Amino acid sequence: MFVVRPAASSDIPALEALASMVTPGVHTLPRTRSTIESAVERSNASFAAHPDTPSTEAYLFVLESAVDQPLAGTAAISATAGASGTFFAFRNDVLSQVSRDLNISHNVHALSLCSDLTGHSQLSGFYLRERRRAGAEAALLSRARLLFAAVAPRRFSEKFFVSMPGITDADGSSPFWEALGRKFFQMDFLQAERMIEGARNRTLIVELMPPYPVYVPLLPAEAQDALGQVHGEGELPFRLLTEEGFEHDAYVDIFDGGPILCARRNALRSFSRSMPRIVTDEAGKAARASRGMYLIATARDEHFRAILAECASPRLSDSITLTQEAMRGLDVVKGDSVLCVKL
Repeated sequence: MFVVRPAASSDIPALEALASMVTPGVHTLPRTRSTIESAVERSNASFAAHPDTPSTEAYLFVLESAVDQPLAGTAAISATAGASGTFFAFRNDVLSQVSRDLNISHNVHALSLCSDLTGHSQLSGFYLRERRRAGAEAALLSRARLLFAAVAPRRFSEKFFVSMPGITDADGSSPFWEALGRKFFQMDFLQAERMIEGARNRTLIVELMPPYPVYVPLLPAEAQDALGQVHGEGELPFRLLTEEGFEHDAYVDIFDGGPILCARRNALRSFSRSMPRIVTDEAGKAARASRGMYLIATARDEHFRAILAECASPRLSDSITLTQEAMRGLDVVKGDSVLCVKL
């Protein structure tokens, strides 16, 4: 059994080991010991807080197995992107060009620096140790943070987004960055990422990036081809997020040109299809109902836990029947409330 829970200080060495395995171009995972420690400390404070509206909170989760082994993965969600500044992205625009004298009219694809996503809740930091052999635990890790948002909606915005890693080569070079960002930052892609530590809300971005629209047809073909494309390491989370209800909207990352997926709260399965239920261990009731795989989360802000379990369908009942193992994984007892959604 796999369990998703909030990261603890004792997880820092294991998180550091996970970070050392990540492809350099994936920019939303804390890498250094100091940034990991800061992320865990901030997460602990966020879970302990009781905000009435989303603010600077950021929640870090880990995936662990019931078997004694290192952490299997990690994922995060921030209450608001750009809470400590302004979150910057490129917006895909279409500019109309018209000449009445020449009787010519056409549209031009352009990228405009914008702060539209500031204030939206942001998913980030998704990583699995065994990504290529991942099973249903990948969906558990990705969706558990949205189930937490469904449990505590006041902590999050009505809108969510996630920035997917863009195309980079084995050395971490990005064709989109080489064509655009390097011209303004005068440094390699990985140097720039290390300098801002994956953030997209630093004032130096608006100080250095072009304030005027970038005409896409003027970019080299390799950069145009990379625009909106997902890095191989991001294909799994991309699939999970689109199945959840996220869509590739009008935005791309300002550094590597990777797609930014967006969704409103009610369009996400973890919100629209989740069911609050009461835990029961009455095995007889389970035997008479059809069974399936369900994501199940505790209906509490602190000490949040989520698991994946096979159980009887709770659709026509106000309760859900769980095994003793599942109840131990969630740290619940009979009569406790949970939130469940079909896998």
